[in-house]
Amino acid sequence: MSQDQTEDGIRLSILGMRCAGCVSAVEGALSAVTGVTEVTVNFADHSALVKGNSDPEQLKLAVKDAGFDAAIMEGFEDPAEQEQQEHQRYQQLMQKAKVAGGFGAFLMLIDMFGWMPMMGTPTGQWFWSVVALITLGILAYSGEHFYKGAYKSLLLKQANMDTLIALGTGSAWIYSCIVIDYQAILPSIAAHAYFEAAVVILAFINLGTGLETLARGRTSSAIRQLIGLQPRTARVIRDGEEIDIAIENVGLGDTLRVRPGEKIAVDGVLIEGHSSVDESMLTGESLPVEKTVGMQVVAGTMNQTGSFLFTATRIGRDTALAQIINSVRQAQSSKPEIARLADRISAVFVPAVVGISVFTFLIWYIFGPEPSLGYAFVTSMTVLVIACPCALGLATPISVMVAVGRAAQSGILIRKGDALQSAGKITCLVLDKTGTVTEGKPTVAAVSTLADLSEDVVLQLAASIESGSEHPLAAAIIAAAEQKQLTLSKVTQFAASAGHGVSGQIDDQAILFGNVALMTEYNIAHTEYTAQLEQFALLGQTPMLLAVNQRVVGIIAVSDPIKKDSAAAVQRLQHLGIRVIMVTGDNTITAHAIAKQAGITEIRAQVLPQDKAAVVKELQLLGEIVGMVGDGINDAPALAQADVGFAIGTGTDVAIESADVVILQGSLVKVPEAIALSKATVINIKQNLFGAFVYNTLSIPIAAGLLYPLFGVLLNPMIAGAAMAMSSVTVVTNANRLRWAKFDDK
Repeated sequence: MSQDQTEDGIRLSILGMRCAGCVSAVEGALSAVTGVTEVTVNFADHSALVKGNSDPEQLKLAVKDAGFDAAIMEGFEDPAEQEQQEHQRYQQLMQKAKVAGGFGAFLMLIDMFGWMPMMGTPTGQWFWSVVALITLGILAYSGEHFYKGAYKSLLLKQANMDTLIALGTGSAWIYSCIVIDYQAILPSIAAHAYFEAAVVILAFINLGTGLETLARGRTSSAIRQLIGLQPRTARVIRDGEEIDIAIENVGLGDTLRVRPGEKIAVDGVLIEGHSSVDESMLTGESLPVEKTVGMQVVAGTMNQTGSFLFTATRIGRDTALAQIINSVRQAQSSKPEIARLADRISAVFVPAVVGISVFTFLIWYIFGPEPSLGYAFVTSMTVLVIACPCALGLATPISVMVAVGRAAQSGILIRKGDALQSAGKITCLVLDKTGTVTEGKPTVAAVSTLADLSEDVVLQLAASIESGSEHPLAAAIIAAAEQKQLTLSKVTQFAASAGHGVSGQIDDQAILFGNVALMTEYNIAHTEYTAQLEQFALLGQTPMLLAVNQRVVGIIAVSDPIKKDSAAAVQRLQHLGIRVIMVTGDNTITAHAIAKQAGITEIRAQVLPQDKAAVVKELQLLGEIVGMVGDGINDAPALAQADVGFAIGTGTDVAIESADVVILQGSLVKVPEAIALSKATVINIKQNLFGAFVYNTLSIPIAAGLLYPLFGVLLNPMIAGAAMAMSSVTVVTNANRLRWAKFDDK
């Protein structure tokens, strides 16, 4: 197995799963394969994600031995082909429903008008024998997949939805055949054939499964749209010629041409030309992004105006688009905690229903009114038919699929199913400042000299010493020096002090550049500049001191303005009842100035990067459900510590392993949107589970005849079949409401 398969897992398409009991059987079979460490079966899209180091062929064989078929899902499936397969499946089910329903309707119609010959007469014997044969043929055509599934389950000593349907419709046909031959010795009320019930039950179940397939296919639209973003060919420059090649033949370092209106094939860096690129499908940002030389371009985004060349830096499964698709798939397949309750119940549900059916038969046969055999048969068959746990098995995964897909279309990448449930419970949200509340693109706002040095010399020294640092503020100072065309000096003995600043040697001068804490650490006098430092800080700027040979010679103030939507995002978070805290390594005065602009009232300033996780843990110990929003790199420990970690970034940062949710667009306003989506999803799942539990809890006693002693009412098996089928359709339809719900104005 390839390294990719080991890390990302092997995805299998499972054919033949029809209920939550099937999920348990498939999970058990795959888990038993040597090398498998984790198995997640998704009933909603009939797939399985297997992690570990196992042979794909062994996995397929294990699934087949469990009574199902499996195929390896590799690469990007053709969306059109996938949709066509789903449509074919839908048409097959509809055809089976039509055949069974048509014959059932015919039998009910002639019965309604009294055109059926009486049983026991020569004409009746001939007529009902023909009906029995036709019914048997329809059961074989419209219910073949159910009977095969039930037989395989029996061999494995298991029970599932197929078991219930096969027992219900099969017993109806067998009982009806017995009635034909032994009608004379049965009580008159019991001497009734249920051929029409058997075929109509299959009609309703196939109809419900078909509608469920159609609705379920729509839930995968987000994946299909993402896959559809990947172009099939790319224009590559080789040996001085531009040629079109298949996307899988593009190599690292290849130079690609992108013309107006074309999709970008792989990730890369622009090396010639300029353009504006529509990145809306990946980031949710509607405005095109200007691209110039040196900027990154992402696979699947749409070039708009200009033509440009770029060098391929990430291809195949390493592109941002591929990572997004993989993350969405894994999230859609994952199970939040709320799903595990349904799984545990479903695992024992079918055997319990078979037991209830047998018990119902015995009670009616022993204590029921005459003809007790007829009543016993009808009630036990109705229990089997109405109790299929399809709705129970679909309740959670279908909502998760819709929600994760909906989030992806909005530029919110939910990487773990648990985050989808946990985000709505957040009581406190910790925000990093730089790049989260602020733009993360600081610029030099002021250079102040405190000795006989010019501003350019102060800036040149600061930029030189910062050239070895990766801090965003360092980039701002270096950019300012480059803008003034200042030549940077060589630095020796460079050292960085996390959260404080940097030090080094330039020629024969000892240079220190950082905050007050750094000056204090090196015993450098700085108190006389406190008022000046505070003045910069009150403006929301971060002042840093430059010291040469133990003497402060200048101050450089860097400004990082807040994002245009940060204040609105904070307001929405507070409206949701969430406590918002900003954590930063900046000094207290600057932190308060930035927080005031964003509408944040709680601030933790001068917190070192490694201490942010401690802040999160402290809040958790106080009973808060904590969400952490950061850039996913310096904030990785805090993101991992938080109950839900939100990584703010761009489409090329989706591989941040420490985050549960990645905001592709980099907009803080997407965080309350994700929280609102989480709350709506949990409500939707609870609605589905409640509906499924209530349906089964109420329907089984009614099917067993609970209302008969009080009202003389028995549930018709055909009505039971229709109710069972429609319960699944109802769950799928309710889940699909999440696709159209609005979360950006709450």
